[in-house]
Amino acid sequence: MTIPRLAHAPALEDFLTMKPEGPVAPGMVKIIHFVQQQPHDGQTVSQPTEAYLGYDEKNLYVVFVCHDDPAKVRAHETRREDFNGNDDDVAIMLDTFHDRRRAYEFEVNPRGIQWDAIYTEASYADTGGNFDSSFDTLWYSKGKVTEQGYVVWIAIPFRSLRFPSAQDQTWGIILLREIIRDNERAFWPYISINQEGRLGQAGSAKGLSGISPGRNLQLIPYGLLNSFHTVDDRGPYTPCPTATDPTATCARYQNRAIGGTVGLDGKVIFNDSLVLDATANPDFSQVESDEPQVTVNQRYRVYFPEKRPFFIENSDYFHTPIDLFFTRNIVNPDAGIRLTGKTGAYSLGILASDDRAPGLTVSPADPLFKSRSYFNIARVSRDIFKQSSIGAIYTDWEDPAANTFNRVGGLDARFKFSPQLTASAQGVVSSTYCSDQYSTTYSTCAAGYSAGPAYKAELDYTTRHWLQSGVYNDVSPGFFTQPGFVTRVDIREYRDGTSYNFRPKRGPVVAWGPELFGHWTWDHTGLRLDTDYAPDLAITLKRQTRIVLMPYEETRERLRPGRDFAGPTGGPNLDFHEHASGVNVISSPFSQFTLGANYFWGDEINFVPGVNAAPYLAHFEQGGATATIHPFSQLKVDNTYLVSRLRTRDTNANIFNNHIIRSKWNWQFNRELSLRVILQYNATLTRNSPSVSANLFPYTYLPTSKQFNTDILVTYLLHPGTALYVGYNTDQQNLDPSLQIDPVLPGVHHGTRLINDGRLFFVKVSYLFRF
Repeated sequence: MTIPRLAHAPALEDFLTMKPEGPVAPGMVKIIHFVQQQPHDGQTVSQPTEAYLGYDEKNLYVVFVCHDDPAKVRAHETRREDFNGNDDDVAIMLDTFHDRRRAYEFEVNPRGIQWDAIYTEASYADTGGNFDSSFDTLWYSKGKVTEQGYVVWIAIPFRSLRFPSAQDQTWGIILLREIIRDNERAFWPYISINQEGRLGQAGSAKGLSGISPGRNLQLIPYGLLNSFHTVDDRGPYTPCPTATDPTATCARYQNRAIGGTVGLDGKVIFNDSLVLDATANPDFSQVESDEPQVTVNQRYRVYFPEKRPFFIENSDYFHTPIDLFFTRNIVNPDAGIRLTGKTGAYSLGILASDDRAPGLTVSPADPLFKSRSYFNIARVSRDIFKQSSIGAIYTDWEDPAANTFNRVGGLDARFKFSPQLTASAQGVVSSTYCSDQYSTTYSTCAAGYSAGPAYKAELDYTTRHWLQSGVYNDVSPGFFTQPGFVTRVDIREYRDGTSYNFRPKRGPVVAWGPELFGHWTWDHTGLRLDTDYAPDLAITLKRQTRIVLMPYEETRERLRPGRDFAGPTGGPNLDFHEHASGVNVISSPFSQFTLGANYFWGDEINFVPGVNAAPYLAHFEQGGATATIHPFSQLKVDNTYLVSRLRTRDTNANIFNNHIIRSKWNWQFNRELSLRVILQYNATLTRNSPSVSANLFPYTYLPTSKQFNTDILVTYLLHPGTALYVGYNTDQQNLDPSLQIDPVLPGVHHGTRLINDGRLFFVKVSYLFRF
């Protein structure tokens, strides 16, 4: 398409009759041939859809005219980026470098609520897939439901985009409409599900001439006032002898009546395409709590996605097949700087940050108190061929106070052999020295020097009906990454996933078919560690409904003493043979409800046995239920219940019951002002009494623990960067009221009733200046 230059900006009101009117709108280029990708690949969109595009010196304008029965349109007045998947929407994707690898996506629901993201063709499942929705920038949108459907108006400032410094621009472009009730997704141009990715099928937008982001300097200063009351269990502890324990010690409370701080985020654009970000004294008080996950009896660390603005923007520049930069490992930074962007065929990412966490998690009497560690990450990739690339990454982590370092470097590549076949590979090597002092204090690395390589290769084949994925992962015994997220070393592992989808042309079933997943793991001596086979049947129906039936899963796990559990090194391995079954259902039958439920049962290893006991096989049950309710447009209520139970196989005795109940309420007064309340209850119920020593716990060392958290946040968000937050958080746990330190388990001894162990109140204001 050729996008025309406009004398004036178009208005939403120019299209409310479902056709362009006024002096400007008729001169915009008109797009009408939208084609379904789902549910019926290749068919014309079921509801008439038109898009109109134009630009002026400052903005690109897009107007969607979507015909439909207004009673069937799904649209809610929600928080920014809180409607995706629940409402009808339209979107524009812009591949501004026209390299078919990376694009901006701007998505809007029928009420004008925004969602934006960065889309990349390289999909790394371990790091979030194709869409990075953490991207936030300043753009404008409006929407209105009419008697004949709805109209959406979008204006995207050129200074919010990065593109080559050239007089005449040619961009890749995709337009999208989603009709949620019918599971329908339609594109212009036609984006077939028979090909992997989107950008290789994108259209070309020409006519953009004489545009530039300009001298783009952004500053976001913030001010914060807060007060808090929390338990400080770092030590040194205060003697608090009791009648039964004359050597008992207790933690203490840490308090601040009122305090304040200021900070600054800055952004500078070079050559229209390179972005330098810096942050000084960042604060993340307004960041929402993590979605609940079961963390009890997990063999490996649980992955929680990043939510902090500085680390998530442009994070896709650092993604590689092996996750070598997991930003949540930078816990408490004081300052950071990042350079990202693209110049010619090269993409670049460089980040440096400190982290105060090592010095804040230890006692003031510890020699490492107030010490810092430092993260330095560098990543470069070069485009080759049509949609392929090669790259390199280097990560450096240093803790000077503890004389400890970790460095990782290597090469990676991605090749797209055909529209259906894609391969990626990476090889890296690590070098680590962990001092005795650091190893003893933090236990994240073994004392001494270690080094070793890690490799990963993946092959993906995608068609309309058949999806095939194979992944080989090889991590040597000496490999270690402090900045990354690698949960297991000394393995050679192959994972395979195969699915076939039948796609009926009529009826309520959108797609259905069998799936088969398996993985095989050995250590570097050739010893078989794990195998897993899981066939299932997946059925997708209209009205956002999906059912997965898993009739049988067979797993074998081999645990080595001194490595996989705390047994004597050289002792016998423990071999377990497990079976499981399950079902998972999610559905959105009406615009007011989205419901989900799952239930799994079978065998599972107890990785939290009694003190000095070895892991053993137990019977598990795990379930969950979710309900998202929109009583009316401005109110959204998300409810979650997760339960996990473990029982002995011989006597059916309870080992633990873990319950997580979470209810999140969001009232959107208008597009800018909202009130969010989160109530969450966590409980791990065991047969263990707080008055009994953990040495005597028969089935698990876990004590009975209960926690209730209340989080309240009032937000006035004018646009990303300019906002006012007022928040309050209070937490209650069943801790011993005297804060007596547990003689066996880390932390404060658990009690029989809930006490307030922490509360926080804050007011934060920030403002975006753009020059």
